[in-house]
Amino acid sequence: MSGAALAIVVVVVFFLALYLLQRYGDLWKQQRLVLLGTLLSWYLCFLIVFILPLDVSTTIYKQCVDDSSNRTGSVAGVRHITHSEAGSLPHSSHSTTKVCVEPWSYIPDGVLPVFWRVVYWTSQFLTWLLLPFMQSYAQSGAFSMVGKIKTALIENAIYYGTYLLIFISLLIYVSAHSLWNHTWAELLTIGITAANTWGLFLLVLLLGYGLVEIPRSYWLSSSHVYLLSKTYFKAAKMATEKAAAEENLADVMDEVADVHASVRYNHFLRKCVDTILTKCPIEYQEEMGRNVESSHGEQNVLPTKRSLFNLHKKVISAVQRHRQTQVQWLILLEEAFHLEDVAKSKSSPLRRFTRSFPLAHHGWIRRFIYTPTVEWYWECVFRQGFCRLLAVVLCLLSAAVVWSECTFFSTHPVLSLFAVFIQMAEKHYNYVCIEMASFVIILFMCICVYSTVFRIRVFNYYNLVPHHQTDAYSLQFSGMLFCRLTPPLCLNFLGLIHMDSAVSHQDRIQTSYTSIMGSMHLLSFISDGFYIYYPMLVLLLCFATFYNLGSRCLNLLGLYQYIADDELASDLVDEGRELIRRDITFTRRDGKTEEEQQASLLQDYSSDDGSPNRRSAGGRYLSLSPPLKGIFDDV
Repeated sequence: MSGAALAIVVVVVFFLALYLLQRYGDLWKQQRLVLLGTLLSWYLCFLIVFILPLDVSTTIYKQCVDDSSNRTGSVAGVRHITHSEAGSLPHSSHSTTKVCVEPWSYIPDGVLPVFWRVVYWTSQFLTWLLLPFMQSYAQSGAFSMVGKIKTALIENAIYYGTYLLIFISLLIYVSAHSLWNHTWAELLTIGITAANTWGLFLLVLLLGYGLVEIPRSYWLSSSHVYLLSKTYFKAAKMATEKAAAEENLADVMDEVADVHASVRYNHFLRKCVDTILTKCPIEYQEEMGRNVESSHGEQNVLPTKRSLFNLHKKVISAVQRHRQTQVQWLILLEEAFHLEDVAKSKSSPLRRFTRSFPLAHHGWIRRFIYTPTVEWYWECVFRQGFCRLLAVVLCLLSAAVVWSECTFFSTHPVLSLFAVFIQMAEKHYNYVCIEMASFVIILFMCICVYSTVFRIRVFNYYNLVPHHQTDAYSLQFSGMLFCRLTPPLCLNFLGLIHMDSAVSHQDRIQTSYTSIMGSMHLLSFISDGFYIYYPMLVLLLCFATFYNLGSRCLNLLGLYQYIADDELASDLVDEGRELIRRDITFTRRDGKTEEEQQASLLQDYSSDDGSPNRRSAGGRYLSLSPPLKGIFDDV
């Protein structure tokens, strides 16, 4: 299996990233550069999570060989056997020959260092340079490629200057404490340390929230009453956001109408106005055309090119936000209808799941596997127990992470639970157990961190919405976060299992992933201070999350979060329940058949065929993005 495991993981992870990109984005209508940048960033970060356990097992095997060769004086006294041969060995406790079992997923020397360098530096180039530039380019209001590039460079100059300032500060610190004889590798180490320090700072904040909120959310989701109340709460909030988006779009369209009427067809700015008009919904374009024909040559104040840039940017933002709220409102309606159907089906003596609005089309899975009877047993019987069992397992994992974060600096005795588990498996050469445990730990920490980003209200604009509804800006933002947070997260994991010498101060062979980071002893206040004690703050953040301190503070600021015992939340729940009932009543009074009623919930509210923001009658969500015309088209 030499190298085969690495090749298999590389291929499988690529298709996993491609599947997720298709689920959240649209491979056929969104810009090629946006899709390529997002796919590459997701793919590289997933590779780190999947390959690092193989790096851990390979390093443990190398450590075994190194210990044995040092003990016997030469490598000749070490027996190298494959994983399949290990089972046929006699179990003798008096053997004088050290037996080092080669992992089933052993990766040859020299492969992983090159692999990690390519993955790490490509991801850093994406997150610090390319993706921020592409975000600004996509949101720019300029009308030419050169103008968009210029705007993107100006907007990113602040961020690039901040990065440069941090790097220069660290460089001055190192120079003040030692003679100036730094090599290029040491300068790279300083840059890597600066990036990882920023990532660890944000990582602990997000991790502390996710470690409590994820197990609690699964426990609370076992209660149907809680889910329905929270859905009503979200419906009330979404109705407000939808109304605000519609009002904002109408105001922006009024500005466009004024500009459209003031700039005549022979004016040099007319081409810019026509570009803005193409971004407007079709119904507004038709209305503006009728108003211009009836204006009889009324003269308004002519806009400047700078004001047209700003108006263009406002139109892109307003139309995009309007489409998102419309689609999210429909998704929320379907969720509320489903939960109300669950409540009605629980009391059904037929033990069959009954829908208020039957599906227009049934796939083969629903016809033969997930039948109404199976759906009834899952939704009304087994789901509650499954969610609670999963919540207990996740709670135990969270407790283990918190304990290990607070104790991983202690090597004698070893207090980190993850380090104890890995070392026990190492003694028995149980590489499969080592790799599975490493993968589960890293995956759980990734879920806690990344899900937190999209739960916090301040990041609501950057929202990963399934059914091809995520806009290009959010896709790029998620790729940036993945690339910035994954390296420090993996370094933190290696510290938890005592395989990072900068933290554990043990004389062990380093993983190939750690070796590309270089020695952090150049910045001792970070390696011996910040990296050791800052992760302990995760305990305080867990307590704050457990008592909903963050949500209560956001409520005081007007960013309302759902808290079951909050009076304002109860009022919003009642408001949301009334909105849902009003929508159901309106749909049922429409005089349509059941399939037509379902189709009316899924139809495209906008008649702009170039900017579909709804779903077809068949239930497939359409893309937020316009049809692709060029590689540098606007988002």
